[in-house]
Amino acid sequence: MNPPRLRVMLVDDHAIVRSGFRRLLERYPTIEVVVEADTGERAYRGFVEHAPDVTVLDLSMPDTGGLEILRRLLAREANAKVIVFSMHDDASLVERAMNLGARAYVSKSNAPDVLAQAVLEVAAGRIFLSQDIAQALALFKHAGKDDPLKLLTSREFEIFQQIVAGQSAADIAGTLNLSTKTVANYHTLIKQKLNVGSDIELVRLALRHNLLSQTANAKIHR
Repeated sequence: MNPPRLRVMLVDDHAIVRSGFRRLLERYPTIEVVVEADTGERAYRGFVEHAPDVTVLDLSMPDTGGLEILRRLLAREANAKVIVFSMHDDASLVERAMNLGARAYVSKSNAPDVLAQAVLEVAAGRIFLSQDIAQALALFKHAGKDDPLKLLTSREFEIFQQIVAGQSAADIAGTLNLSTKTVANYHTLIKQKLNVGSDIELVRLALRHNLLSQTANAKIHR
């Protein structure tokens, strides 16, 4: 009798990326992609409706920050097995994701089979980091790098990411179910904590930590 297959949810806003990795993962007889999602809201609904064994989550989503999605999934199911699969390889972001409860972090610069390896490892109850991410974390800890972003709470960091991605206070408020005034207060507090006087300085800080996608950069500098 064949063992049950691992049921996987793919969360990425690019259909071509999901299609490619669906084909890759389903080459493995023990893996089945049961649901895909292109927004944070669809990811949450898919998680509730399909109860996947493993969720593969991109952090750059159009409606809700990836860390917020991760937080919501783990609030729903504390033992959820979530793999962060992202173009962002900054060690401070990796630490935040893992501290929130992600079971694995794989950068998109890896060979495709590394994601399949992560799915199998996480499904077996193990923690997994792709080699480049593990090296970045080791260097980060060894150097004792002074990271001002560590001063931010998880909520502040989520808002920081959306500010530097060019989102308005109203957009952020709608995404995170906050009032515009609350977002404005967070915005001021974030600048104070990071000792910067403008959003341009926030963007420069994000660039130094490799926290901006090419899409976000284009939006900011248009």
